[in-house]
Amino acid sequence: MSTSILPNLSMNYSNPIRCTIQLPSIPRHDKISNIPTKLPKSHGISLTELQVNEVVVRQSRCLPTSDGNRKRVSLNATFLEEGYRRCRGVCEEYAKTFYLGTQLMTEERQRAIWAIYVWCRRTDELVDGPNSVHTNKVVLDRWQERLEDIFQGRPYDMFDAALTDTIFKFPIDIKPFKDMIEGMRMDTNKWRYLSFQELYLYCYYVAGTVSLMSVPVMGIAPESHTPIHRVYEAAVDLGIGMQLTNILRDVGEDASRNRIYLPQDELAQFGLSDEDIFSRKVTSRWREFMTEQISRARLYFDQAEEGASQLNEASRWPVWASLLLYREILDSIEDNDYDNLTKRAYVGRAKKFLMLPWGFAKAVNL
Repeated sequence: MSTSILPNLSMNYSNPIRCTIQLPSIPRHDKISNIPTKLPKSHGISLTELQVNEVVVRQSRCLPTSDGNRKRVSLNATFLEEGYRRCRGVCEEYAKTFYLGTQLMTEERQRAIWAIYVWCRRTDELVDGPNSVHTNKVVLDRWQERLEDIFQGRPYDMFDAALTDTIFKFPIDIKPFKDMIEGMRMDTNKWRYLSFQELYLYCYYVAGTVSLMSVPVMGIAPESHTPIHRVYEAAVDLGIGMQLTNILRDVGEDASRNRIYLPQDELAQFGLSDEDIFSRKVTSRWREFMTEQISRARLYFDQAEEGASQLNEASRWPVWASLLLYREILDSIEDNDYDNLTKRAYVGRAKKFLMLPWGFAKAVNL
C-alpha cells in the first residue's frame, strides 16, 4: 500500500491480532493539462455515493454514532489514563510535527486526537506492518468486529479504551472507521487503478476518512458562517491531497512491490506504461505527466484551506502545519527534477520545524 497520511510506525501489541492498515478521473479529450482551476466535486463520485452526507448530519447534530442506542460505559480510571498516556507516546514519537501542533488544543481534544491517530496506525499496520503477510479476510473481519465492540463500549486493551472514551465524548460516527478497513481490503488485492475515479475512492478510504473522524474533535469555530457540510468536504479534500502526495512521493518504492497507484488511462495519455515506471528512467514524458499529477494534488490543498480556516482556532495549528508540510513534499519532488522513481522526496527536519510557526500564523490569521 502506498503510505497513508500517517507516519510510518511498527508496533507490537499483546493481542490476538498484530495490528495495522486504494478511487475519480476528470473527463478529458486530450492530455490532462486541462485540469481546471477548481476541481469538479468529487470527480464523478458524489458524497451521496460515499454516504458521507449521513456521517456529516449525524456528527454535526451531535447525535449518538452508529445505532444510536449506545450507553456510556464506565472504564477504570487508571486503565483509561494509561491508555491515553500510551497514545500520546506513540503520537509524540512517530508524528512529531503533528504532535507539536496538537499542543494548542484543549487537553480533552488532544487526547481524543491521539486515540484516533493510534487506531488508524494500528489499522494501517495490518497491511503495511511486519506481520502484514498474515493479513487476510479473516483478520480484517476480526478487526472490524473489534471496532464494533469499541463502539459498543467493549474495549479490548488500553488503546481501544482510549478510543471508546473518545467516541462517547465526541459525535464520531463509525462509518469512517469501517471505510478505512475497506481501504485495507482493497490494498490486499488491488494494485492497479484504471482511472482517477478508482484512485480517488482509494484515497478517500485510507485518508479522507481520517478527516471525517477528526473534524468532530477539532470542532468548528463558533464564528464560522461556512456551511458545516462544506467544512467536511474541505477536510476530505485535505485527506485526498495528502494521500495523492504520498503516492507521488512513493512511486519508486511502491513499484518495487509491483504496485502502481497511478491512473492507467492518464499514463497512457502521455505514452507511458508500467514498464516505463519499472525501468526507473526519468524522461520528458514522465516529467510532463508528473507536472500534471502534482498540479492536481495542489488543487486539493487549495480547496482544503477553506475548511482549515473554519476549524476551532485552538485546533487549526496541526492541520495547517500538515497542509504546509505536504505542499513542501510536492516542491521537493520538483526539486529532484521529478525523479520519484529512484529518489524519495522528503522535507528536512529544519524545514519541518519552520512549518510550525508558519502554520501557527495561518491558524491565528496573522
